Amino acid sequence: MTGLIHSQGAHDPSQETYAEMVAQFSRRTNVTVTVMKAFFIGGGICLLGEWIRQMMLNAGIVKDDAAAWTSVILVLISALLTGTGLYQRLAKHGGAGTLVPITGFSNAVASAAVESKTEGFILGVGTKIFTIAGPVILYGTAASVIYGVIYYLLG
Repeated sequence: MTGLIHSQGAHDPSQETYAEMVAQFSRRTNVTVTVMKAFFIGGGICLLGEWIRQMMLNAGIVKDDAAAWTSVILVLISALLTGTGLYQRLAKHGGAGTLVPITGFSNAVASAAVESKTEGFILGVGTKIFTIAGPVILYGTAASVIYGVIYYLLG
């Protein structure tokens, strides 16, 4: 953009001019539609998870085990959809609705692995698979340890 301005003989734009250019070239979004899409797609993912959990409970699986297996199945489904490119198409419409459930975390891990596949399994996938999810794992684990120690000390 700056090259275009300089090629026309103008100076660097001021912040106001830059804001006007951004507004001119930015895609307009309908916030209500965007929020509704995120709500329904994210809710649909959660509904799928609840359906899986209920099927397991009806099959006689213990409540805690059913919850754990539901998470595993949702992570697996998300990773498979990420590998095929379908999760990105869903996320294009669902936005934050696809990021918040556990499937979004799975997508973050799987997409980093898919993107670095061409660099090999050790230097590509092995080193970059936790690029996005690594801080979540690190700080989530650290926070749970701190919380556990506080909980233990308080009784």
